[in-house]
Amino acid sequence: MKKILPIFSYVLHPIFIPMYAALFYLYYKGDVFSINEKYFVLFQILIITFIVPILFFFLLKSTGNVKSVMIPDTSQRIVPLTLLCFLLILLVKRSIVISRYPELHFFFLGGLFSTIFALIYSIFKVKASLHMMAISGFAVFVIGLNMHLQLYNAYWPAFLILLTGIVASSRLEMNAHTFKELTIGLFVGIIPQLLFLYLWL
Repeated sequence: MKKILPIFSYVLHPIFIPMYAALFYLYYKGDVFSINEKYFVLFQILIITFIVPILFFFLLKSTGNVKSVMIPDTSQRIVPLTLLCFLLILLVKRSIVISRYPELHFFFLGGLFSTIFALIYSIFKVKASLHMMAISGFAVFVIGLNMHLQLYNAYWPAFLILLTGIVASSRLEMNAHTFKELTIGLFVGIIPQLLFLYLWL
């Protein structure tokens, strides 16, 4: 189990969560969008939330500003989190607009506020678990979408809650976070999503 748990830290790394959320959303609202539109949405999200951050990470790593993809040092998180804030603003203003993708729009808007809170914590040298922030926010989104679309599927919410617990265990097993840091990440991820949930549920 000790060898398996760290795998979840990589498979459920925060950089993958936007794509997971988009795939879940487009799958369950599949009859609303054309195939071409789905690919276009996924392509935009892939570029803005994955490819650009990855390229920026390699740039920071080559200049010695970050040491690891997990970015354990709070001072090293400030620049990447600031960039992510701007990218998420671009995404919700230009791509995932409220008029066409309301649920996904509010998910990314919640993610933006979570990122801002994580950035503020980092400025004050407080480390919040970005893994917990991402997976817990995703879990709230899936639970909300399950109710909103009247899917009546108890398995997805249960599965996401289970994954949240597994990610927490993984981060503890890797000595990447303390229980306090995981708790901060949990609340930073959940609260914005819950607040925006009332706007689209």
